[in-house]
Formats: sequence, structure tokens, C-alpha cells
Amino acid sequence: MSGLGRHTALAPASGSRDDPWRASSPPIYQTATFEQESAAGFGEFDYARSGNPTRETLERHCARLEGAHSAFAFASGVAAITAVARLVRTGERIVAHTGLYGGTQRLLSRLAEERGVEVVWTDLVDGDPARALRGARLVLVESLTNPLWRAPDLCALVAACEMSGAWLAVDATATSPWLQKPIELGADLVIHSATKLLSGHADLTAGIVAARDATLAERLAFIQNSEGAVLGPFDSWLLLRGMRTLGVRLDRQQQTASALAQWLAARADIVRVHHPSLPTHADFARHAAQARGPGVVVSFETGDEARSLALVERLERFAIAVSFGSVDSTASVPCRMSHASVPASLRHVAMPPRDLVRLSIGLEDFADLSEDLAAALGCCDAKQDGVSRICAHGRPQ
Repeated sequence: MSGLGRHTALAPASGSRDDPWRASSPPIYQTATFEQESAAGFGEFDYARSGNPTRETLERHCARLEGAHSAFAFASGVAAITAVARLVRTGERIVAHTGLYGGTQRLLSRLAEERGVEVVWTDLVDGDPARALRGARLVLVESLTNPLWRAPDLCALVAACEMSGAWLAVDATATSPWLQKPIELGADLVIHSATKLLSGHADLTAGIVAARDATLAERLAFIQNSEGAVLGPFDSWLLLRGMRTLGVRLDRQQQTASALAQWLAARADIVRVHHPSLPTHADFARHAAQARGPGVVVSFETGDEARSLALVERLERFAIAVSFGSVDSTASVPCRMSHASVPASLRHVAMPPRDLVRLSIGLEDFADLSEDLAAALGCCDAKQDGVSRICAHGRPQ
């Protein structure tokens, strides 16, 4: 996308290739099959699992944004990660960071191992990557780990993967191409749960995999077509629409997220705040050097799991929901929700703190969100102190 401004690059082509009507919005080809001109063979599109013009428009657009050879749209983020795991054959090894999303840990621990793929879990943020990656075929990290938002050194991992002959796959769900483009840093594959930042409106589930070179792209195309976990045309259209506003959404959301992180960090009743905008964050300098912003999700520890649960339930501006990245703010307790699926064998190294609260910041005003948090924290503290009264939200203690 050289020569185009960053916001301009987010706007996809107005329609699918060769659209005779030149629609200003990409057409939705809501069809399962395409009529063929001859019985002797197929044309460019034949069956929607194998290809659809709306999905193709989305995939070409994602590839351009990532600087990739090709991109592939799947029915969910987990379906996208599954396709990447399929690149690893029986007897080969995946090295995965211990702090991955709980659903990814479940997938790799059970499905990959059942196929005879060895999965090695190791710390790829603070550990020595050159030593950890020996014998790996695929290395999997997140651009920012969910929910503690640690940032692996992607340049160091690229160098280590080049030495070991492994592919580096970066789940960039928490950053999106607006904040970071791992392929430009040397990664081989980029994964997105497009349900989150790329969509931005919590109205679809989708996954994207972008491949750096033609060889990986050819294998992913085969996996996508053969297994069939493709994104439908209407969801492809919704995702194209959501991505048009990715830049303006994220700039506003992460500005508010950074302000809330500072506000929380200044409170005496909060134990610890996790957000890469804070100079106290372990990877503050590293993330700033390899990304354009800290992201839209803030996590913090209250010191007590019961207090965290009560806090989340008392919030009024934050819906209790497991996902993140929407224009509407949400709150969750990861150990009870997004990371409840962490396998028992990994919980001693991979579970987030039990009192951790995760806030996904939407487009609401900082003043309203901070007021809501302050009132909910006051309610929890009043209950812990044994004060019998009506809290600031009007709910009895």
C-alpha cells in the first residue's frame, strides 16, 4: 500500500473484481453455487466453499493491509489458528508461548497432540528464544498476550526462527494492522480473531490468516478449501465495512484506554495495572519500538477474586462479555471466562491472576467510564467494610 495514507489504505476497493455495476459498497454474493458456462469444466467461481467474490474482496484487502502474499478468511479466530496448526505435520513440533489465549491452549494441547504433533510450551517473552526454538516447525506467539498484554521481542524471534528453520506465526488480534504489521518485521504468518478489533462492532465471528510467501499461501488455500471453515459472504461484507473505520476507532479507544490505565494506576485500592502505555509496564519500551500504540484493553488486579467479581457485576457502562475490541466497552474476569479453558496441565504457568479484571474500552467518554468504575469500586469497598447502605449505583449492599 505504498503511496497511500494509513486511513486511505483501510478503504477497500469499492466492489468485487469485474463488477459491471461498480457498486460503491462491495456486493454481497449470497449464493452457494455459481452457474457455469460449460459442462466441460469450472469457471473462476463454482462453489462458495471454494471461493466467493465477496470473500475474495475481503481476503485481497487483508493481504494488502498486512503486506502479505495472500490472506484467508475463516469462520472464527479459532478456525484460523486451527488452519495454521494444520501446517505442522505428524512428528513435527510447535513451540507456543505459555501466555496464549485459553482457547488456543486448549486447541493445541488436545487437538494438535492427538494428531501426533508435539507441542512445547515455553516463555517466549522473557525466555531465551534461540534455545527454546530448537527443533520447532512452527512458533506461535501473540503480539500482545491476553490478558496481561506482554510484548514478545518479534525481531529476536524472527532471527531465532531463521536460524532454526521454523515458521513464526503471530496472533496479532490485540494490535491489528493499524498498530503493528508482523510480516513487515519478518514474521511468516499473521493471525487475527477478526471478531474483535477488525470488525469492531461485535456482530460477527471471523478469523484471518495472512501468509508472507506463496508456498505457505498455497498450503493454506488447500486447508481452507478442504476443511471448509470459511467465512460466509454476509459476514465478509460486515467485516469489510467494519475495517473501514479501524483507524479512527482504535485511535479513540486506545486514547481512552491509556487514560483509564493511568487513572487506575493512581488509585490506592488497585494492586496492579497491565497496559503497555504505562512506563511501569515490563515491556513498555519494547512494545513502543515495534507497534504504533498500546491497544484498547486494560487489565488490573484488585487484590481479591471476590472483590473483582463483585466489581464487574456492579459496572453499568461495561457489559459482561468475553470478547474485546468492540465500540462498546466490556468487562470480564479472565480466569472465570476467556481463560477458564486453560488445560489443567498448564494452569500453574498459564492462568492469569484470579483477581484480574479485563476491560475492553469502547467509544464512550473517559469521564463516564471512570465514574462508573469509581462507583463500582466504592460499592465493593463498602461491602467489604461491612457498611449496610445503598451504593452509588442504587443497588443495595
